[in-house]
Amino acid sequence: MFTGLVADIGTIASLRQSAENWTVTITTGFEIATIELGESIAVDGACLTVTDLAKASFSVDASPETLRKTTLGDRKVGDRVHLERALRMGDRLGGHMVLGHVDGVGILRARTREKNTWLLEIEAPQSVAQYLIDKGSITVDGVSLTLNWVRNERFGLAIIPFTAQKTNLGDHAPGRRVNLEADVLGKYVKKFVAPEGGVDWDMLQNAGFGSAKP
Repeated sequence: MFTGLVADIGTIASLRQSAENWTVTITTGFEIATIELGESIAVDGACLTVTDLAKASFSVDASPETLRKTTLGDRKVGDRVHLERALRMGDRLGGHMVLGHVDGVGILRARTREKNTWLLEIEAPQSVAQYLIDKGSITVDGVSLTLNWVRNERFGLAIIPFTAQKTNLGDHAPGRRVNLEADVLGKYVKKFVAPEGGVDWDMLQNAGFGSAKP
């Protein structure tokens, strides 16, 4: 699990394609001695497993499913990527609960400047848009952000100077594809209230909520 607070911006040092997977090597400012083989690191919001370690870099394998569901297949050597190590027990939850499971790829449709803030407009696939609410949470390329507004499949974000300095989001141009992960709480709520086998009045009564139907 992650928080959506980017801890480092790494650089893709190499991309090696095998018969089934891509091996991606990323240089990082993380203290390599503290990273263990097999641990999880979010790369632009996608949870990946560390498979190799070097002096100032680590490697991860990207399966065909990961390449289909994320923007990792768009990346090239020299590209910068957001990095976050997995949350440890006792760490502060500064952003929101992020699983590192990308729900879909969105497209940056507009980027405008308002004083010292970047305003982004992103179009989301329906797999993500169904969970979006005004002032709710969204993860964009691994960054925990608050939705300014939602209109159908589009939503707006404000990138303050601090976030622009610590991430790549202020550099993205319209047309760029971005990894999106909807708030996991929204997914569970939708599942529970869905008509097919979801919450109904009888279930609430059996659980002790209320004594008569409204």
